[in-house]
Amino acid sequence: MLAGELYQAADPELVAERLHVRRLIKLFNDSDPGDIEFRISLARKIFGKAGKNFWVEPPFYCDYGSNIEVGDDVFFNFNCVVLDVCKVILGDRVFVAPNVQFYPATHPLDPVKRGEMWEYGKPISIGSDVWIGGSAVLCPGVTIGARTVVAAGAVVTKSFPADVVIGGNPATVIKHLV
Repeated sequence: MLAGELYQAADPELVAERLHVRRLIKLFNDSDPGDIEFRISLARKIFGKAGKNFWVEPPFYCDYGSNIEVGDDVFFNFNCVVLDVCKVILGDRVFVAPNVQFYPATHPLDPVKRGEMWEYGKPISIGSDVWIGGSAVLCPGVTIGARTVVAAGAVVTKSFPADVVIGGNPATVIKHLV
């Protein structure tokens, strides 16, 4: 799965891993907003790696959690989803607006394989100092360069360099920042 090869999502080991993190996510999403230390400790148990001063607003959803790596000063706003069947890596100072969806998970185009419940994934990588606007969707295999701004509602189907503003469906470069 982590290598981007076809796998069966119903594999008992994978099901057990998803169930474990979903229990942690339920605790996190139902936690008292004033119990900051508890929330941070749960988020650190959910994420594979998290730098200093990171924050996640509930509700938050992911498949495994262990495949999500974030740098320092990362902020996830409300209702984000990360289908982390493979690595999803965010650099330092990444701001993720509400309803952002990270979709490294995908399915075969062949309807027979898809019907047999085969899946695979392609990692997503986000550089430092990136701002991802509300309701943006990041598709399998994309890389976003440092300091790039992803406009609200963008559907990112390919990789983009540093220092640009991107938006639209599919996303295109709207403006160069340097």
